[in-house]
Amino acid sequence: MEYNTKGKVLKKAVIWQDLYFYRKSDALYQLTVEFCHRYLPPHGDRTVDQMVQAARSGKQNIIEGSEDGQTSSEMEIKLINVARGSLQELRHDYVDYLNTHHLPIWEVDNPRQQRLREFCHSHNDYKDYAPLVAKMNDEEFANLALTLCHQTDKMMCSYIERLEHQFVTEGGIKERMHAARTGYRKAQDERFNFLEQENKRLKEENTKLREENQKLKDCLEALRKT
Repeated sequence: MEYNTKGKVLKKAVIWQDLYFYRKSDALYQLTVEFCHRYLPPHGDRTVDQMVQAARSGKQNIIEGSEDGQTSSEMEIKLINVARGSLQELRHDYVDYLNTHHLPIWEVDNPRQQRLREFCHSHNDYKDYAPLVAKMNDEEFANLALTLCHQTDKMMCSYIERLEHQFVTEGGIKERMHAARTGYRKAQDERFNFLEQENKRLKEENTKLREENQKLKDCLEALRKT
């Protein structure tokens, strides 16, 4: 009879480097640094710091959320939401740039936007975008960043929904620890009951063997007397 007392308390670690939305957020950060360097004044404009910090906060909170997620689903959800908020702030900064410079925000049915959306959908890393943005003007660059912001946000929303479902069905670390302890106690009780029943069976078998042994002795004794 086998007993499994192993309860999963810690969630399986997430390799955040492999998350597509992290890779896109990292690309966004590097692209934003390049955009600010190319199109915004190096001094006297707080927008530069705001955009770079928002982009960095997006990717860093994904890292921290994934790291903390092994022990706290609540913290993981919270930090991924913080990342979303940072990238939404970044998105508004790009919108503001286009508006204040009287440049268009490409609509969904714009053929250029459609091609850009397809490219962003299948590319996640900065190295994929670096050759592209080197040839872009500020209108194209900003619309590329907006597309990445939208796609990254959508992916994070789906990820958060999965985390919330997992939390509801499996609970947090406290619930998993309780389940592990309960499972251990149950296994110990089952083991004790099994050993108790086995001990009872062995005692009965021992008594039966003693009785049979006594009968054999009595038979031998009777044969000697004949």
